[in-house]
Amino acid sequence: MKKHKLSKLFIILALSLCAAAAAAWWTLSRNGAARKATGPQTATVIRRDFSSSVLATGAVKPQVGAEVRVGARISGKVEHLYANIGDHVGKGQVVAELEKADLEAAVAKARAEVKVAESKVAAAESREKLADLECHRQQDLIKKDFTSQQAVDKALEEKESAHAGLNLAKKQLDAARAALKEAQVTLSYATITAPISGVIGSVSTQQGETVSARLNAPTFVTIIDLERLQVDAYVDEVDIGKVQTGQECIFTVDAFPGREFHGRVAAIYPNAIIQENVVDYDVVVEITDPYKGLLRPEMTASVTILLKKRKEVLAVPTRAVKRERGKNIVYVLTKTGPEPRRVTIGWKDGQWIEIAAGLKEDQTVLLEKPKINHGGNQND
Repeated sequence: MKKHKLSKLFIILALSLCAAAAAAWWTLSRNGAARKATGPQTATVIRRDFSSSVLATGAVKPQVGAEVRVGARISGKVEHLYANIGDHVGKGQVVAELEKADLEAAVAKARAEVKVAESKVAAAESREKLADLECHRQQDLIKKDFTSQQAVDKALEEKESAHAGLNLAKKQLDAARAALKEAQVTLSYATITAPISGVIGSVSTQQGETVSARLNAPTFVTIIDLERLQVDAYVDEVDIGKVQTGQECIFTVDAFPGREFHGRVAAIYPNAIIQENVVDYDVVVEITDPYKGLLRPEMTASVTILLKKRKEVLAVPTRAVKRERGKNIVYVLTKTGPEPRRVTIGWKDGQWIEIAAGLKEDQTVLLEKPKINHGGNQND
């Protein structure tokens, strides 16, 4: 009875060991086959057309000269303020006036001084005319011996004196007229007019306040011409070399997310904008679509700068290019295994990158860097 039980137990144990061995063999075989079937991920060097673009974030800004801060060139009390935020003003329209009673008095005084100077000139001209007549008369009389040389000399001296007096009176008149003009110009400073047509963007001084122009010109209002706007796109230093004037652009603003506005690159500012160690360059985009009543200064703009198309260039997936020791490397699959090749890259277009040098068409490249064991062979 005991022998029968031991025999039965031995058979069960043997069957269990066989089943475990079979399961282990099946698992190992499946893993090996999977590794063999999967292998390294590869891609083929192909030729394709590139339609690259540069993306940038920017803002709507007034063009140069389209935003003007209007101030006063003299000190005084603001007697009238005719502008308010949002008002439309035309070029030459009066927006503010300073007290001008003292300035008007100065103009009146200068005008009176001009009148006095003019009367002095008239008197000097009469004196010179009489002196000239007397001089000629004495010269005629001396020829007939009807007068003395002393009288002739005195007449000549009087003529020269009258001429000098007339010159002095004329200079005094010029000075008086210049003073009048200066007083009139100063009076004109009390009337503040709009230098451009536009919309009042801000008002910095209120009616009744006294402004001082000793240090700098106080600002009354800021005028913005909303019909002369542009987009300042801030392009990363990596992409700035691709951007050129004349390139077409598309941009959107948050206020109208479903609407595209078109433009073109008008200028690239030479000075960099550095913020938090990020270097950008200001690219000015001229807006070519109608935008009156839609765009306003400081609106955030998402800009796409369209670059020229490049046809039939060598390309690989971007994943295939590795950066190693400051060089761009692609691993080419050869008969003897993966070989690193140094390449020169060009444009990027989505998931593809241009290979300007270092590879040939139809070569097979690895998408991931191969793992190399200590013996120098690639691991499975």
